[in-house]
Amino acid sequence: MRHRWILLGTLLLFLAIPGPASSSTGDLGTIIESFITRHFPESISHLWVVNATQWDGDEMVVDVRTVVVEKQQPAAIENRYLLLIVKGQLAAAQRIPLEDGADCQRDET
Repeated sequence: MRHRWILLGTLLLFLAIPGPASSSTGDLGTIIESFITRHFPESISHLWVVNATQWDGDEMVVDVRTVVVEKQQPAAIENRYLLLIVKGQLAAAQRIPLEDGADCQRDET
């Protein structure tokens, strides 16, 4: 029984210590919330879901889907964005089609 408490305490200690990845990107949830509230200042409600992330050093690309309810709008607005986060700061955002592959074609060189 005593070993269980020691194991549980050790597990909780490891979960409480932030890893190196979390300190290099800032707080992802705060960055996304800030983006949505700035982009949709008239919203009365919103939610977001991270579809995927890609890392390259101190840069992170986040594929995020948003659902926003604005004042005086009968239906929610759905969008999908790619967010570029560099050193824990939002550097760029681009809206992309909701459906995978919709209207997307490879650039020809």
